[in-house]
Amino acid sequence: MKVHADRDRCVGSALCVLTEPAVFDQDDGGLVVVLSDEESGRVRDAIDLCPSQALRLAAE
Repeated sequence: MKVHADRDRCVGSALCVLTEPAVFDQDDGGLVVVLSDEESGRVRDAIDLCPSQALRLAAE
């Protein structure tokens, strides 16, 4: 499974970064950046916490 982020939906809440900083970061505009496209650690928690539902896991 790979991590995908829809930056058009992202509202910059940073919950993903706080939940799994090894996988998610924010750019200068506050939008999500995926640092690693592989599921690891608390990625599923970050996906569940995303208020804009901008994150998802998908088959490779």
